[in-house]
Amino acid sequence: HVQLVDSGGGLVQAGGSLRLSCRASGVQFNEYAWGWFRPAPGKERERVLLIHWNGVTTYSPHPEKGRFTISRDNAKNTVVLQMNSLKPDDTGMYYCAAVSWETYQPHRLMRNAWGPGTQVTVSS
Repeated sequence: HVQLVDSGGGLVQAGGSLRLSCRASGVQFNEYAWGWFRPAPGKERERVLLIHWNGVTTYSPHPEKGRFTISRDNAKNTVVLQMNSLKPDDTGMYYCAAVSWETYQPHRLMRNAWGPGTQVTVSS
């Protein structure tokens, strides 16, 4: 079964950077798109940034932000979220997930597979 381990969160001052990492096991990692999500008011989780299985195409619901980048290493079954110029509004738990590229939503295999997440706290 799918197991995800999210890491890299922490406490930083506004303007700082963090590098979140997620390692997946129990899944054919290179066959899926992956992404990072976080809880949002009125939603279970909102999309932060997604990356296609091709490792090149990305999707963000907020492209104007441009402060975050996503990458993947299929050899290590890892997806990374580089967060720069962090703001207090970025504070929250961040989770990685396999993604359906048709819907930009968590893939159905994520039903019971969410990892523990990693906490990002940005102080002003």
